[in-house]
Amino acid sequence: MITHVVVFWTDKPVEENRQKLLAKLEPLAGIPGVKNFRCGPAIESPRGAVDDSYTVAISMDFETAADAEVYQTHPLHVDFIKTCIGTVAKRFVVYDFGV
Repeated sequence: MITHVVVFWTDKPVEENRQKLLAKLEPLAGIPGVKNFRCGPAIESPRGAVDDSYTVAISMDFETAADAEVYQTHPLHVDFIKTCIGTVAKRFVVYDFGV
């Protein structure tokens, strides 16, 4: 199984862009092969080790690498990249790991 995590930072106005980003991310849960989709805003933390500088993060699981590839090339995901990356989301980091 592969877990896919993406962390996004937005420009100001942060709240407005957070809502835009969440609205565009939520439909990605319906892409075939996506399991355990989770999406939400950063939570402020008093713990110094916690990086809460981001705006929104998502995580999802794929049973196989083929499922992950279906996700990467799916029209909803491609549209998200075209309409949000570099506009609503000024920066992002991707983490993929096996479980």
